[in-house]
Amino acid sequence: MSLLCYNKGCGQRFDPEKNMEDACTYHPGVPVFHDALKGWSCCKRRTTDFSDFLGIVGCTKGQHSNEKPPEPVKPEVKMSNDKKDLAEDLKPKFNEYVIQAPKPIELIQRPSPDEPLTRLTQKVSASLRQALEKLTTQSGAEINNEESDEIKIGTSCKNGGCTKTFDGPQSNEEICQFHVGVPIFHEGMKYWSCCKRKTSDFNSFLSQEGCTKGSHLWRKNDTGKKVVPCRFDWHQTGGQVIISIYAKNSVPDLSYVDANSTVLNIHIIFEGDKEFEQKINLWGVIDVAKSCMMMTATKIEITMKKSEPMSWARLDLPPPKMPVVKESTGSDESC
Repeated sequence: MSLLCYNKGCGQRFDPEKNMEDACTYHPGVPVFHDALKGWSCCKRRTTDFSDFLGIVGCTKGQHSNEKPPEPVKPEVKMSNDKKDLAEDLKPKFNEYVIQAPKPIELIQRPSPDEPLTRLTQKVSASLRQALEKLTTQSGAEINNEESDEIKIGTSCKNGGCTKTFDGPQSNEEICQFHVGVPIFHEGMKYWSCCKRKTSDFNSFLSQEGCTKGSHLWRKNDTGKKVVPCRFDWHQTGGQVIISIYAKNSVPDLSYVDANSTVLNIHIIFEGDKEFEQKINLWGVIDVAKSCMMMTATKIEITMKKSEPMSWARLDLPPPKMPVVKESTGSDESC
């Protein structure tokens, strides 16, 4: 004769004669629902999906039990002229079985941001290798052409936003209108960081007149690396967080990502002389050993393994709020 086990998280039928000490796997705690997370007070696993919550395997082993948990006794409604007596009579009465309140969820201690940083594993796609080889060949040809001081007819101005070409010595006397900033593409809008005239049409963006006047630049000055902003987005799955950095033709030998459990340091060199740096204090905790960076010709993807399968509210941890210091309004004056 099989009996139904009423232990939380079990619900199986069992033979009383074969009820061993470790026959049942169950939860001795109570369900906990907090901030859309669901779990049991006796173990740390949490999930946002109710079906996954029902499938959480018990954390304790013991014997099956066919004893039903006691149910509250229905209140008896009595009529009374005294409102206070009526209210007391309407309160539900329970038997002597005491239901323990759920234990508070243990806070997971956040690792220190000062932990040693580890360089993430770097993977380079075939498309990026081909693009870099092509750029190396073109750069060698440009160096050979620029060994002469002569500027060739038809050379385009290197200032951002200028569309003029070199037509002869008279071109040096022209006034160049250009943008000193960098192009930014964000949420469908396109604009220059120096004047921020936003448009959604790419042709309109290209035709925007420069906001600065100066001289044409026929040769690109070798002034070293130029730190520029770079657009990046992020999304998440149940167990991973992926950051996409839209940097074309990044250099694998000079680019890297260092990380620990809660901090990400990004350093990217792309398009020859552009440099992008970003430090992120992560909202959640990651497993550095199972995280990596993938470099392609058009972007870089940083895939981070979550330490726990939970949804992140945001990518970065907001800075701590500074205490508000109230100014004294007293009229006492010091001697």
